[in-house]
Amino acid sequence: MPKIAIITDSTAFMPDALVKKYNVNVIPVAIHWDGETLFDGVDITPEAFYERLATSKTLPSTSQPSAGDFLKLFEKLSKDHDGIIAPLISTGVSGTINSAEVALQTFDKVPVEIIDTHSVSGGLGMVVEQAALALAEGKGLTEARQVAEDVAQKSKVFFVVDTLKYLHAGGRIGGASRFFGSALDIKPILYLNEEGKIDGLEKVRTKKKAVTRIIELAVEYAAGRPVDACVMHANVADEAEDLKKRLADGLDCGDIEVYGISAGVGVHVGPGALGLAVYPH
Repeated sequence: MPKIAIITDSTAFMPDALVKKYNVNVIPVAIHWDGETLFDGVDITPEAFYERLATSKTLPSTSQPSAGDFLKLFEKLSKDHDGIIAPLISTGVSGTINSAEVALQTFDKVPVEIIDTHSVSGGLGMVVEQAALALAEGKGLTEARQVAEDVAQKSKVFFVVDTLKYLHAGGRIGGASRFFGSALDIKPILYLNEEGKIDGLEKVRTKKKAVTRIIELAVEYAAGRPVDACVMHANVADEAEDLKKRLADGLDCGDIEVYGISAGVGVHVGPGALGLAVYPH
């Protein structure tokens, strides 16, 4: 049976147990802050990031992994693998896939399947987990790619942020720009559109109502079908656990994973962001 390696980027920020279970190789995003470069999940944890952000007078920025980073990992994995599958962050919000594709121009030791998941954070993590599960069940590279693309195509990600200033400052605000400058008590419902770009869906007054609304949207999309689902949060673990319980009550699903939002994504969504991803079978 062919031995296939799986790669994703640090914005997925999968729970450690899943990374270890499926032997996922994670390539980190770089965070630039006051002349310092920190690698997401390697040099800085989400907890340390949000603590520093609370008192910082400057806002950090991010940069995608380089083609050299990908080439180095491809070379390493090719020594004891027959192929590589790489579900990565959406091209709608990052140039990470471009770096991977540039690396492939000078690499041909084993086949590599690069997948634009049109997603990020927990949504990306769900794609990676299902692809890894397919490999664990003995499926080959082509079949695992098909699984990953199916999950990516059918998944929906909805989320709410405490403020749009981080998305605006980082240039990731996309279609949500029409909500920028709204009153402080207005919480925009955001989602990843078909192109994997951040877009605004509607405005809701108060975060509590916004969270209720994204649960309703997930239930509406599931339409009674069995689903996989996950919750993601930016330093609001208690709110995430509450969302998880409420989501489980409304959906036909198994265990719901809770994903922290990594520093690499936190740069753009800010503290307090809360969201969910849902994939109907």
